[in-house]
Amino acid sequence: MNNIPTSPNDPVNTDILLVAEDRIKGFRRLPFHAISEQCGHPVPVVIQRLKAMMEAGVVRRVRQTLLATKLAQGALVAWSLPEEKLDAAFDWMKELDPFTGHVVLRNTDAANPGANYRLWTTVKVPVGCGTPEEHCGILKRHIGADGYVLLPARGVFALGVGHMRRRGLRPGEKTPEPAPMQETKTVSLSELEWKVLLSVKEQLRPEEMVEDPWSLRAARAGLETEEYCRTAEELDRKHVIGRFATFLEHVRAKTDDGPVTKYNGLFHWTVPSGMEIRAGAECGRHICMTHCYWRTGGDVFGGAQIMGVVHGLEKDAVLEHKAAIDRHLEASGIPILHTAVFWGERSEIKPSEISPELYRKWMEEVKKAPVLQ
Repeated sequence: MNNIPTSPNDPVNTDILLVAEDRIKGFRRLPFHAISEQCGHPVPVVIQRLKAMMEAGVVRRVRQTLLATKLAQGALVAWSLPEEKLDAAFDWMKELDPFTGHVVLRNTDAANPGANYRLWTTVKVPVGCGTPEEHCGILKRHIGADGYVLLPARGVFALGVGHMRRRGLRPGEKTPEPAPMQETKTVSLSELEWKVLLSVKEQLRPEEMVEDPWSLRAARAGLETEEYCRTAEELDRKHVIGRFATFLEHVRAKTDDGPVTKYNGLFHWTVPSGMEIRAGAECGRHICMTHCYWRTGGDVFGGAQIMGVVHGLEKDAVLEHKAAIDRHLEASGIPILHTAVFWGERSEIKPSEISPELYRKWMEEVKKAPVLQ
């Protein structure tokens, strides 16, 4: 594949990525056909280009995402640690806890509430396997943290990366209507549904980048393709399936034209009690936002209830997006009582594991894991 362009800025690759990053919602029996239909390039070209970008390291992974808030108790977690322990704690979380997803070192102005909370992670604990508090208690002992704050989500207003389609956005660009809030109630699944779910969520290997990838997965799971796909479609109806998504290596440059994005800001807003859903809906409708949540537990952070992330190649551009959102909130009659930006420094993004069986095995293994000194 040496002659196949792998830059995301190649016109064909850009067309494909504008769709493949986060535009294929739900479970599709022929996901690459769905990308082809929207981007206008033939299925073999879509597969060839995505596979070449994956093998070049431009694409980090291609996978069926899940709405993990429906399958596990989860939270954003802010950690307070001595400065000299931050990098080692980051590595421990990244390498030794499959139930921790995002691992990000952040910084903010020293005067902002919570400025000493520099390590931010996400955690998922499968239903029936304990609580996020218990899980974080284990992590706290192992990484030597001074403390942590759990910030569970009460509602989701935006969730979809799409770095390519967000390039060139003007500050203030938003959807015609406020963003609807998705609730985070968990659902129960049958043994067959769990079997298919745990199969379908794994990232595709290069040899699985074919027109009908689920037939290969079904065979590996010991199921007929029809039964496998019908079960996945039922999972979709239960709202536990997210998108068929392509994830770019968006910070570490893999081509001569540089990274896809460079800066990411975690925005905090505190609004009057009772206005959380309105505020989240107005923030989440701004297309620049890759994530937007109503969270609880933020007294340490000035009472912040709305938190979201915006990415950009220039820091000033990220701040311009935030200023536009601030103006929109005020114009909508939603007072901002406090706001802050926590900037990402070092990050590792990996899918959180959600298997109850694997969680129980991890609980045994973590007893043997090294404790940071």
